[in-house]
Amino acid sequence: MAQTQPTKPASLAPKAKSKKRAREDDGSSRKRRKSAFEHEDLDLDLEASLNKKIGFLDSMLLADHLAQKTRRFGTDLKPVELSALDISPNAIKDSSSFSEPRSLENLPAFLEAYAENPKKLGDAPKENGSPHTIIVTGAGLRAAEVVRAVRKFQSKNVTVGKLFAKHIKIEDTKKFLESHRTGVAVGTPVRLSDLTESGALKLDKLERLVVDASHIDQKKRGIMDMKETMIPLARWLSRTEFKEKYTDPERPLQLLFY
Repeated sequence: MAQTQPTKPASLAPKAKSKKRAREDDGSSRKRRKSAFEHEDLDLDLEASLNKKIGFLDSMLLADHLAQKTRRFGTDLKPVELSALDISPNAIKDSSSFSEPRSLENLPAFLEAYAENPKKLGDAPKENGSPHTIIVTGAGLRAAEVVRAVRKFQSKNVTVGKLFAKHIKIEDTKKFLESHRTGVAVGTPVRLSDLTESGALKLDKLERLVVDASHIDQKKRGIMDMKETMIPLARWLSRTEFKEKYTDPERPLQLLFY
């Protein structure tokens, strides 16, 4: 009588194949993620503390970049709240033609390149606490560095405003704004908002907002890469009085990303 050869359960082969495919898919996914991270790292100049990608983004790409960052960090916000934080591409001044590295040394030249009258950057409105230019940074230490970089726009009667919390009490900043003419001011989003709500910082003479967007710290993070800075930044840029002025045909408020 012929002996019947034992057969392996039919289900083992598909399982083995399924596990193999899963491993391959997982490996491919890791490779894609690694490739994406490597591509992002190519844009980072750690020696210069710069994310070079920002300088190549036009208005449309910057608006999309902002929206992505807002939704990434605004997971606790409702959809209608997130939509209110969006900035239209038409509100953003395209500065991708500025070819110099976006370092502190080149910041004055950047401001002059997009000012209608560069000589007026060193002037200030007659009313105290009414800057024509506000540069928004992610942290007090960085803000102090930016202040030093734009000192060329300071004179005997016009002072660069220090609107951040690094060793400066908010009451002292209020007194400064009440008693000084300031053309260019540098601040962090939360402190800027607090000073505006208190009435010490006046925005009716404001001509341009500049976001210190290219700078990164030692952990490769910029102002738009952390929840504690991105969400306050989005709220500051999307203030009602700003949105109304961004596209004003007669006296538009410039929104620049440096």
